[in-house]
Amino acid sequence: MSEVKITIDGKEVQVPKGSTILDAAKKLGIDIPTLCHLDLHDTKMVNKTASCRICVVEVEGRRNLAPSCATPVVDGMVVRTNTIRVLEARKTVLELLLSDHPKDCLTCAKSGRCDLQDLAEKFGVREVRVTGKSQSTYKQDYSPAIIRDMDKCIMCRRCETMCNEVQTVGALSGINRGFDAVVSPAFESPLSETVCTHCGQCVAVCPVGALTENDHTWKVVEALADPDKFVVVQTAPAVRVAIGEEFGKEPGSVVTGQMVTALRSLGFDRVFDTDFAADLTIMEEGTELLGRLNRFLAGDKDVPLPILTSCCPAWVNFIESQFPELIDIPSSAKSPQQMFGAVAKSFLAEKMNIPREKMVVVSVMPCLAKKYEAARDEFKVDGNPDVDISISTRELAHLIKRANLNLLELEESEFDNPLGESTGAAVIFGSTGGVIEAATRTAYEIHTGKTLEKVDFEDIRGFDGVRVASVQMDDFTLNIGIAHGLGNARKLLEEVESGNPRNLHAIEIMACPGGCIGGGGQPYHHGNSDILKKRMAAIYEVDKNMPLRKSHENPSITALYEQYLGEPMSELSHKLLHTHYSVKDKV
Repeated sequence: MSEVKITIDGKEVQVPKGSTILDAAKKLGIDIPTLCHLDLHDTKMVNKTASCRICVVEVEGRRNLAPSCATPVVDGMVVRTNTIRVLEARKTVLELLLSDHPKDCLTCAKSGRCDLQDLAEKFGVREVRVTGKSQSTYKQDYSPAIIRDMDKCIMCRRCETMCNEVQTVGALSGINRGFDAVVSPAFESPLSETVCTHCGQCVAVCPVGALTENDHTWKVVEALADPDKFVVVQTAPAVRVAIGEEFGKEPGSVVTGQMVTALRSLGFDRVFDTDFAADLTIMEEGTELLGRLNRFLAGDKDVPLPILTSCCPAWVNFIESQFPELIDIPSSAKSPQQMFGAVAKSFLAEKMNIPREKMVVVSVMPCLAKKYEAARDEFKVDGNPDVDISISTRELAHLIKRANLNLLELEESEFDNPLGESTGAAVIFGSTGGVIEAATRTAYEIHTGKTLEKVDFEDIRGFDGVRVASVQMDDFTLNIGIAHGLGNARKLLEEVESGNPRNLHAIEIMACPGGCIGGGGQPYHHGNSDILKKRMAAIYEVDKNMPLRKSHENPSITALYEQYLGEPMSELSHKLLHTHYSVKDKV
């Protein structure tokens, strides 16, 4: 690729032809403020709408200022990023944005983490000189997972690009003009009535408080304060490798023991691990996979293959609204979050002689779609949900700080049993490819009757959006497909629709980049994929150091089947641990 030489603030730099001024400035370490621009390299998303104009620069020989994020470089270009004209223009743009923005920073969920607020501080904006009576107002939209407060929208269009180009969901678009312009679902419908999957990736890229999670932390506090309630908590595998970032730790730092201690200090009656339920998921989903494969190998060509993993609720929402003709292909196994809730409010509640309605199950998840999943009617018994409250990794960090606890200074402690014991196979659920790798470890041994000596399936791992691998299981070759990000999922599903040309037998799909480690409820990574890769490496390191690394070797899982469930896919297992899907006809 040919190179172009330009000069920025007196410094020469060579960049590939087609680069923008902003790209060149970054190579020189020159900071140009941005709001609408976002480049998520590994997810192939570049939002360069050039709508905010906060990144304008002066280009020698041009009369007007140029948006650096969308202006391609040309050989010999001379750019100034720090002239008085540039600084005044940026300040004016900022004041215009603030003139149509609520002044409720004290109560805004993004306060302290808002790009607009940061820029106002950087430019020393202490008053808004632009005033008028035409400030836009919109109806707030509350879904179980996401709150849309479009009064705070700055029309950066990041959410729209993420929803339409990366996730290919198509729930958001820019509508109207002037002060009425807003990013919204069709007909300004509530999110819950649209094809929105509640993955939360729009929240992850929103630079202001227009899109936030539906915060449930005070619901948790109220439950903990109620003397009539027995409150248990479960924590997902991806949380332990990310929550440390909220307390200044490096990405990928594993703080499992300190997190458990923090949860006990908050007042939870029992602290359990969703990894236990992940092992349980493998027993059910793996048995279902082998059952379908055995029928297929016996000549039954009507078996629904490939089987699709069903651990990710955003992905389940996606297939229910976008691929109704494939509705019978996913595994009927509930997600680990919901399996845990069902077991806690049946097996555990009975064992401890606690009425179901007096037990409160709280989940800590990297995912905002888990809030939506917990609220679904099929996961309730006589109106009582299996999981009462789902909070994100960020929300747990807020709770810990609110309680004046320093996570990093806490001693380590262990999860409670019996729902706290797990294997390395459960931990890797937090990374793309982890669920299918965990299932393969167990399926191999059950199918072949042999011990799997090498449990690391390197071909399954990685950060490519779509991956295909094969695992030899004696006389049978298991073909596996993996996708993370719903846009990549769409590619695999369209393959299945067209006849499954690669003869895939099992497919794992995760809605978020990198899997749960990049979930919409995780600490913000601001497009830095290195953060996701460090979290992923930490997940596999935890697995590597576990004494047990196959789900069927978990003694607590074995005991659960012996004492209560009987066997995988039994009548009771099916009642508690499996579900059904239905086509959702939404706009």
